[in-house]
Amino acid sequence: MAIITLTSDWRSYDYYVGAVKGSILSAYIDAIIVDINHQVSPFNTAQAAFILKNSYRYFPAGSVHIMDVNSEPSELASCIAIEYEEHYFIGTDSGGFGLICKDDVKTVVRIEKFSDKESRTFPALHVFAPSAAHLAMGKSINELGSPLLDINRQTPLRATIDEAVIVGSVIYIDSYQNVITNISKDLFERVGRNRRFEILVQSNHYKINRINITYNETSNGELLAIFNSTGLLEIAINKGNIAELLNLGINSNVRIKFFD
Repeated sequence: MAIITLTSDWRSYDYYVGAVKGSILSAYIDAIIVDINHQVSPFNTAQAAFILKNSYRYFPAGSVHIMDVNSEPSELASCIAIEYEEHYFIGTDSGGFGLICKDDVKTVVRIEKFSDKESRTFPALHVFAPSAAHLAMGKSINELGSPLLDINRQTPLRATIDEAVIVGSVIYIDSYQNVITNISKDLFERVGRNRRFEILVQSNHYKINRINITYNETSNGELLAIFNSTGLLEIAINKGNIAELLNLGINSNVRIKFFD
């Protein structure tokens, strides 16, 4: 038996989740289907990629991951299957997989086995589901279609640096309204070199000058910074909602100034 995961922007009140699960089980009754997230903002490929990127590695090798966000196929975005780091990924090549797969993928194919005109309006049902069942049953990825050289790669939003400043951006807001930035712990340590620092959130008015190990090191209602489980800098208010209170959103500015 193999695991098939689902990540989408479908919402729980639609029939889409049930239809896709039924299609998978009709093709492979022993499939184990796991819902990762169905609350992705509509068409937000970057958000879906962030969620799946930080989830898939905790599943067993051989798991199959369907990502159905901004998934209508076109001449520039085919339905594809990918083999990467002992996992399989299925979806439309609209840029999200390029944010997940940092290095060259082992195998990528354009799915042709299950593609037809009917599949264009609901590819998750007609293409992704049977393709996932195919892989979960241990069949070859190469039987799904013709090989491609690579996937569509978006350029991720990167922090900018100079000798004494890192300028980063909010790339994700979690369910606690904590904001996660594109500043990695490795970048912070490389530029910081153990110097004193100030983290400036949105403006010079909100400053943080230490990195927490846990959230509770800071009093309730106070600002804090922490490197979370993804290895990225997270800004939060302990027991509060920083994104809402400080009007932070995706691409909001976070700066770190270092002092000799």
